[in-house]
Amino acid sequence: MAIMKFNGVGITAMAGAVPSHVIENLKYTEHFPPEMVKEVVEKVDIYERRFADEKTCSSDLCFAAAQKLILDNNIDRDEIDLLVFISQTADYRMPATSITLQHRLGLKNSCIAFDVNLGCSAFLYGMSVVYSMMEAGNIRKALILDGETRSKVYGPRDRRSAFIFGDAGIAALVERNPKFGDSYISLNSDGSRADLIMIKAGGYRHMSTPETLKERVVDEYGNMRSEEQGYMKGGDVFNFVIREIPRDIKNTLAAANVAADQMDYIVFHQANNFINSYIAKKMKLDTSKIPHTIEKFGNTSSVSVPITIVSELKGKLDGNKKLLMSAFGVGMTWASAVVPFVDCKISDIVEVENGLPCDESLRREYTPIESNSEESSSKPQKED
Repeated sequence: MAIMKFNGVGITAMAGAVPSHVIENLKYTEHFPPEMVKEVVEKVDIYERRFADEKTCSSDLCFAAAQKLILDNNIDRDEIDLLVFISQTADYRMPATSITLQHRLGLKNSCIAFDVNLGCSAFLYGMSVVYSMMEAGNIRKALILDGETRSKVYGPRDRRSAFIFGDAGIAALVERNPKFGDSYISLNSDGSRADLIMIKAGGYRHMSTPETLKERVVDEYGNMRSEEQGYMKGGDVFNFVIREIPRDIKNTLAAANVAADQMDYIVFHQANNFINSYIAKKMKLDTSKIPHTIEKFGNTSSVSVPITIVSELKGKLDGNKKLLMSAFGVGMTWASAVVPFVDCKISDIVEVENGLPCDESLRREYTPIESNSEESSSKPQKED
């Protein structure tokens, strides 16, 4: 059990971004009959999702969220000393997406920037990394950028996942201040269950070939996917979650020496409303303190916890609020946290289309991501 304690570090502002394209799940009937779609949608309780178009990547969603956060809070970009980008749907195999975001956002060259490749628990893992670095070094401000375009990696002909995943991005500003007091984050992993949620091919163990891209029937129900599209063993994931998550939450609360009823809000990973309701009932949690967004955004992987905060807790984090957060996913990994939010400013969610924020005020003139080397070198670079 690895429960980390931090002092005097916290999130002071947040912003979120989603694709402008809305998927109405009940009308998502291209590959399945309407009566089957209705049955699945009512079971998973997801009625809308956001899908990124072909020109929009996770970095674009995070860029829009970060621009919104910086402009709304009048942040001096030269004071941002650290940028951590969280995603399993990065722009490229190389370079790291964080580096391109450092440039697009106009941050100085001495800004630390790196990626974290992890699944649905990754926002809490990312918080632990940033909080640790803030405590250890002379870092003034840090950005956590968390974005996923899971709609691009799950097959539309596999009904076990076709109606679940959506796309989103967030930006969170982290600063040091004694007012935050203590934070507690529990991190856990079990690689023996790595096959419960997986994309088998497309990496370096099973590299892409014409065969790995072909969709095939994968079960007796006629579901289809390629080896480069994700799958889940839903029953095994459920059994894992109901065993491990309540225990981890209890351990984290005990480490923080607080009770669940002392939490102002409890934010779960938006994977499945049935799972979250089961955990809430088992732990006798106050459901009025548990916001949810799965019905309108679906499962946005690592973004689901922070986008729920941005969407549902805007205007509710004035003063000193204590949040319990919990997430689980690919790996398997899982994490819980007891974290104070003090006067956290949350911006309105912005929409993105064709890789750019729909709000013109959020667009800035920087070198395009895929410019050639001559064009890029001719642009002035941001010096310290």
